[in-house]
Amino acid sequence: MTSMDGKTDTELLAELIAEKHRVLEQLRELARMQPEIIGAGDMSRLMSVLAAKERMLSRLKVVEQRLNPFREQDPESRRWRSPAARSACRDVAERCEALLKEIMVIEKQSETELVARRDQTAARLHAAHDASSARSAYLHSAPRRASRLDVTSEGS
Repeated sequence: MTSMDGKTDTELLAELIAEKHRVLEQLRELARMQPEIIGAGDMSRLMSVLAAKERMLSRLKVVEQRLNPFREQDPESRRWRSPAARSACRDVAERCEALLKEIMVIEKQSETELVARRDQTAARLHAAHDASSARSAYLHSAPRRASRLDVTSEGS
């Protein structure tokens, strides 16, 4: 079957799988940046990376939607230009699955690191609050010195 732009279904499928692979590679590179950024505590840069990842995920969603019709097809009924073209597309699809797994591992590690950073920050804030509370309590319980000096004497 040929599409309106002259491509066969399998050529379109191969192009979409290749596009998915490119997007996943970009997502992996962004994900690989996160641990260093989190470790440095650079939340501004982290937000930029997360925004870029959001754009990549939107692209991936579009590609996945365009792949939906192919999911309903019987893979054995597809007509490929050659066995090599079919094999190449299958190889790229398998690399996509491997990339997705790798991204998920990196994301889980980044999440764990971010939670640990959050907990450390919360502990430091709690310690600072406790120190401030102790200082405040000490200042309020210390005897107040007279603010005026009594210079009068008895018997003069």
